[in-house]
Amino acid sequence: MARIAPKPLSDYPWYVRWFLRRQRRVYGEVLAPSWLWGRLPGAFLGMLGLLAVFQRKRYPVDAGLRSLVSIRIAQMNGCHFCVDLNAYNYLKNAGDEDKAQRVGEWRQHSGFTAAERAALAWAEQVTKDCAAIDDQALEQIRHHYSEDQVTALTAWIGFQNMSAKFNAALGAEEHGFCAVPSGSGENEKAS
Repeated sequence: MARIAPKPLSDYPWYVRWFLRRQRRVYGEVLAPSWLWGRLPGAFLGMLGLLAVFQRKRYPVDAGLRSLVSIRIAQMNGCHFCVDLNAYNYLKNAGDEDKAQRVGEWRQHSGFTAAERAALAWAEQVTKDCAAIDDQALEQIRHHYSEDQVTALTAWIGFQNMSAKFNAALGAEEHGFCAVPSGSGENEKAS
């Protein structure tokens, strides 16, 4: 159960109510983070706008890779809702259930490509301690991705950390999109 209960629908501004009603039609219920973000209408609209930018087809990092690193970030931050949603998105974009199930074991599991491993390592490092990132870490990610892609991936990682931390701190519940372990693999929680 979320740590902060939803307000009555009528207490949200009209444009937030419109979004919440649309979510109810699409998913059968309003997703827990939307009730929470809806309490901050300006921030909610800003977040939705930024999400729309990330989801553009021309975004330098494809949706499958974004979803894959998002699962790992969610696991590290303890956001069960985010693991659920991002695993669903990954399966929708890439269709690899085994990989979605094994994100927390990406170092040991042979199913991940070198480029995916580099992106997951980068996501973990950015999530854990940005101050510890050195030139060697940057060179490792640059080996697989252009500078525009590294910048885009890093922006996505930052966005996902904000979202996962917000949702986990306020106890946003899973929706039941996908049955992927919420916390698997080494280094589950970010330090």
